[in-house]
Amino acid sequence: MAGPENEPQPRVAHLVQVGDIIVTDVPRIDLESYISNYKGRTRTNRLLLIASTSTVLVVDALKLAIQEVKENKFDVQQYRHLTEELRALDSTQPEAVFDRHWADTVDKTNQQELIRLETELKGYKNNLIKESIRMGNEDLAKHLENTGELAQAYEVYAKMRSDVSSTKHIAEVGLHLARISIYRRDWSMAIANVNKISSLHVDAEDKSFGALCGILLGIGQLGQAKYKDATQSFLQVAATLDPTLYHEFASPNDIATYGGLLALATMTRPELDRFLDASPFRTFLELEPHLRRAITQFVNGRYSVCLTILESYRSDYLLDLYLQPHVHHLYSLIRAKCIRHFLQPFSCVTIDSMNAAFASPGASIEAELVEMIRHGGLQARIDSIEKLVTTANVKPRAKMQNASLTAARTYEKDAISRIRRIGIISADLEVKGKQRGHLGFDALDGSYGSSRFEPDKDDSASFADSLA
Repeated sequence: MAGPENEPQPRVAHLVQVGDIIVTDVPRIDLESYISNYKGRTRTNRLLLIASTSTVLVVDALKLAIQEVKENKFDVQQYRHLTEELRALDSTQPEAVFDRHWADTVDKTNQQELIRLETELKGYKNNLIKESIRMGNEDLAKHLENTGELAQAYEVYAKMRSDVSSTKHIAEVGLHLARISIYRRDWSMAIANVNKISSLHVDAEDKSFGALCGILLGIGQLGQAKYKDATQSFLQVAATLDPTLYHEFASPNDIATYGGLLALATMTRPELDRFLDASPFRTFLELEPHLRRAITQFVNGRYSVCLTILESYRSDYLLDLYLQPHVHHLYSLIRAKCIRHFLQPFSCVTIDSMNAAFASPGASIEAELVEMIRHGGLQARIDSIEKLVTTANVKPRAKMQNASLTAARTYEKDAISRIRRIGIISADLEVKGKQRGHLGFDALDGSYGSSRFEPDKDDSASFADSLA
């Protein structure tokens, strides 16, 4: 679980602007095996997040991040920051020594490469060859992306749009922009770029296009806390897809975790039941059996077991790059749903029984129930003297009477409409209403063109009387 607020925070927290969350527990993940599931910039970003969050793995994460940056041989500024942070934490580590010769060499190489690419691009623009200009912009943007200049890389990628010549090129530009937006945590731009290309007809052979769009869209929606939309995006990812097609952003285990947690937080019990039995996403859930077990326990009404399973993995979820800012909120949504379902069959429940199901040993759930009632999350009342929780009285008699009156009014309206249609047909009349779609009145279903024929309230009774 997360540590207390007075726990000292690792100094590297400012490198990844996610939050002030500290994890003091020993995580279940093996760091080297975990990070081997990813490729590209996301490897460094995830290591930085772990270093800024976990007091147990901070040194190991920094060492691996330094090795990753040196292997890429591009981002010298990030290498300098990482060595400074590791030296402040443990100066005895060999990775904490700043390799000035390597940094100077890479800086010089990067500068020469930047000048070369800019010169080539200038020549392409003078020759007015659109395909060469597009490729020149792409090479320059990739170099800027590798060296950590994400804002400039985004601008250069955007310039490629004026020189694209095919639908595939449009899709590639959109994916570049969406990818950079994800790296910059600009969720709105990531969603906008994915939506622009999601309707394009790309070659059917490129299966990675649709899957990558769905994953990027889901990550962007998760970043904006649009949990229902993100759930649908992740559930549509094909489990048979090669993970190397999207491991630049997530692993199959991440897709299972995102989709499973979001489904548990947003879906109803019948939907979760179908989700477990018939959804193709259950193949992903096999990678995270504890999450499948938690959903099963919720569907079976064993809410305390469900919450216990989730709580045991909270610290691991807090080390996830995209999930961390939403773990507490998602857990609160799931917990509130469990409490509501626990109270649903009863009109009155003792607080002691709720404490046994939901509260930690020696604690009380009463304050949490008060907050839920105050914010409209629970329709109930608390008797602090008798220690009872009474659900709101729905008055079943009044509810049944209102439903009967509504059904009677609907039947009366339908009857008058049918009588009118019969009268019109028997009188061999034609009714002309507002012109929408095709001309003519269909006497069988009461429609005129594409519009629905509805009786006027003023003359319904009089017309029925005239027919009588």
